[in-house]
Amino acid sequence: MKLHELKPAEGSRHTRKRVGRGIGSGTGKTAGKGHKGQKARSGGGVRPGFEGGQNPLARRLPKRGFTNPNRKEYAYINVESLNRFAEGTQVDIATLVEAGLVKNIKDGVKILGNGDLTVKLTVKANKFSQTAVEKIEAAGGKAEVI
Repeated sequence: MKLHELKPAEGSRHTRKRVGRGIGSGTGKTAGKGHKGQKARSGGGVRPGFEGGQNPLARRLPKRGFTNPNRKEYAYINVESLNRFAEGTQVDIATLVEAGLVKNIKDGVKILGNGDLTVKLTVKANKFSQTAVEKIEAAGGKAEVI
């Protein structure tokens, strides 16, 4: 196969519909817009969500709750997943990303206390749950808040 022989897959490319190009094209005269009316006009049509004057859904439904613009979203890791590291390792965010335990750091990493820790580690993270700190210290390690 050569560069000039390349062709797109059959049926993957469509020719553009050229509207308003004569009576024989099938989309001539009114260009597929029908006769008169709001949608036939230049610049015509209604905005998204408009329901013909009926009270729109966005206004019919009650407003609930509050979204905090300053909310912090953490990446969570359980204590049991730290068992893969060797004894005495210093585990920080860079190490966790390298090991594939964290894909998206977001606003920081929080260590949760699910499972058991069997190796002695020094863990550095943005936040720890109380049970995570207890389990890390029970294994002989240290939990340090960055």
